[in-house]
Amino acid sequence: MPIAAITGATGLVGANLAVQLRAAGHTVRCTRRAGSKTTLLDGVGVEWAEADLSRPEALARAFDGADVVFHCAAAVSIRKKPTPEMVATNVDGTRHVCAAVRQAGVKRLVHCSSVVAVGLTENGQPSTEEAVWNFDRHGLADGYAITKRDAERVVADEVRAGLDAVIVNPTYMFGPYDQRPSSGGMIIEVIRGKVPGYSSGSNNFVDVRDVTRGMIAAWQRGRAGERYILGGENMPYRDCFRRIAAVAGVKPPRFAIPRWIAAPVGWAGDLQEAFSKRDPLISSNTLAWGYATTFQFDSSKARRELGYTTGELDVAIRDAIEWFRAHDMLPR
Repeated sequence: MPIAAITGATGLVGANLAVQLRAAGHTVRCTRRAGSKTTLLDGVGVEWAEADLSRPEALARAFDGADVVFHCAAAVSIRKKPTPEMVATNVDGTRHVCAAVRQAGVKRLVHCSSVVAVGLTENGQPSTEEAVWNFDRHGLADGYAITKRDAERVVADEVRAGLDAVIVNPTYMFGPYDQRPSSGGMIIEVIRGKVPGYSSGSNNFVDVRDVTRGMIAAWQRGRAGERYILGGENMPYRDCFRRIAAVAGVKPPRFAIPRWIAAPVGWAGDLQEAFSKRDPLISSNTLAWGYATTFQFDSSKARRELGYTTGELDVAIRDAIEWFRAHDMLPR
């Protein structure tokens, strides 16, 4: 069976991808930094290789003999400007992964980007892969969006130089194996009653396991140099909160919060960001995202070319809740 290598296997996407690949019978080799905790995938049957994104030679050794590399590692932050860590991980790390793929002679790279590297809708229709990046014009160009866009440019340059690579752009994901938690933090906060109300914005929500199946399809059927949006349902945050609450059996946030009421909380977060090394829970930038109605995406290309399919979002929410409870992140 083919050998698949994964960077970022302890994150939400990488962990679910490892589980999917092992279930399909593939040999899975995951990179990790020295000292990284890997208990998340205990019992899955993956191999581990020490290789930091800053060391192309170590990455090449980890990729040796692999048929495909899935690059899922990323530094996520809500800070408005790119930090040195974000640039080193998201941009330079991607460049090093591409170099290592070349050196190891791997047949294909699947680069896990994000829809924050795609353009936002400006005509009311969900954005496709052809949308031009415009987050700066909409006041949403934070450090993560900027560095993920730049990472895609690195991969595009490598493709023009002959690298066989495919890019996938997931939307907002729910599901198990979310140990930090990342996007599943929304589920936890709603269940704990920590979300007092809802903003007027919207997003695209999807089961992470649908995304990882789409990534495998991109490896097997995607066209080199193309990118594919892997999303699910476009919906207002209000409706998403209600879905979470219904599955969990708790009361949903009931009140719409006008932006002018939320604004001072964002300003306080901006001060924390300016004078602290820790990310604030809320900043003016995250508020801008919460009230944006332009964050809508279309996965038709992936459905057409990859056979991409999505299931019920409630299943992803339910399985995420069960996983959080089993790992003492929510009360049993």
